[in-house]
Amino acid sequence: MSQDAKSSLRSFQAALERHSAVFFRMLDYQPQAEKLLMLTRNSLARGGKVLWLGNGGSAADCQHLAAEFMVRYRRERGPLSSIALTTDTSILTAHPNDYEFETVFERQVRGLARPGDLVIGLTTSGQSENVNRALTAANELGAISVALTGCDGGQVKDIATLAIIIDCEETARIQEAHMFIGHWLCEALDALETEAGDA
Repeated sequence: MSQDAKSSLRSFQAALERHSAVFFRMLDYQPQAEKLLMLTRNSLARGGKVLWLGNGGSAADCQHLAAEFMVRYRRERGPLSSIALTTDTSILTAHPNDYEFETVFERQVRGLARPGDLVIGLTTSGQSENVNRALTAANELGAISVALTGCDGGQVKDIATLAIIIDCEETARIQEAHMFIGHWLCEALDALETEAGDA
């Protein structure tokens, strides 16, 4: 095996070890994840919707999770009302051109969110100004603000109604944990709907 191949293998193993270290602690977040499940279920049951927002890789994760809600996760079911605020290129370019990027999600929240809706912001640092402003707007509108974040929670932990803070400094590992929580949320909602149908 070449030296480059050995180096790549060591890099793979090191990344897997860092991933495993984060996931070894995921049970620490179970109480907050279960609270997120109940908030989501109750909002949807009352006719509410889930709005997702974030930047970069987190924006892609928002689009992914909104699709899981609207289409399906594992079982056949009706759509769960959900929108990613990260996908409309006209809004995402017009707003910063006319105003500022820091308010690009806030404006959408003010236009779309209603009392009882769930607004979920993904920010690995907790310091993304456009996410923080959007969750502040959600609070003012009577929506429920949720942050999936990391590091020490940053500013967003003091804004969100519920903050799930992944205790890690590495962006990729935090995002992997956020996606696990998002996928588990889809799975748990499916299970609750199945239980309700069997009752």
